[in-house]
Amino acid sequence: MSYVFGPIASRRLGRSLGVDPIVHKACNWNCVYCQLGRTTSLRHERQDFVPPDDVVAEVRQALTEHAPGSIEWITFGGSGEPTLHASLGRMLRGVKAATEIPVAVLTNGALLYRPEVQAELMVADAVLPSLDAGSEELFQRINRPWPELTFGRLIDGLVAFRRVFGGKLWVEVMLIKGVNDAEPELRDIAAVLERIRPHEVHINRPVRPPTEGWVQPPDEEALATSDRPSPRSHAMGAFAASRAWDASSGAASKRSTASPRHRSAGLVHPLS
Repeated sequence: MSYVFGPIASRRLGRSLGVDPIVHKACNWNCVYCQLGRTTSLRHERQDFVPPDDVVAEVRQALTEHAPGSIEWITFGGSGEPTLHASLGRMLRGVKAATEIPVAVLTNGALLYRPEVQAELMVADAVLPSLDAGSEELFQRINRPWPELTFGRLIDGLVAFRRVFGGKLWVEVMLIKGVNDAEPELRDIAAVLERIRPHEVHINRPVRPPTEGWVQPPDEEALATSDRPSPRSHAMGAFAASRAWDASSGAASKRSTASPRHRSAGLVHPLS
């Protein structure tokens, strides 16, 4: 198949059937940790990179080739930024019409400020955007976006989408040693997350070969040192200490998670 792969094992999404509707590295970010290498030509204009009907047809075919219950999620992501596909909404609706299996979209979230992109994603059961920084400076250093995609626009889009989206918003945070894993940077990210109010925060670390050789995962000891939340709040304080915290019960949570793109530190921060 050209556009569908798996199902692959994911600690967060279970057995996930992957859908790749984008040509290699068609992206509006050039993240330092990307396992696919550098984005040699940043792009921001949406287009039909591959035929949307062919993508839906392959998903339908894959569903007939796997036993019922063997696929737990259908996940749009792959080798670039899926929201750059101009017919993403059409593909999502086609897949949703073909199955009751929940559908997730892995995205950098950069285009969520656009109402048309928000509208297309409404049919998804879960959307997983990225948030790796709490400031414009770190955003530019880590994600290296298309010039028009400022940190403020990213956050405004995430906040706006959270208000209207009926599914689950799970924010992914990639922690990089010596870049965004110290307490001041984590507090900045936590402050932004307070504005967004996602249902969960998934803390990842770059354990697959990254684009830039200097990118390293945080020390294991740093991920497991603190048992106490910060004064900001139990939920956000626990995140700032690289811990998982159950905001509803006030108890530490270590439910394992993972991403089809990156292995996770195994931490989840539920906020619902």
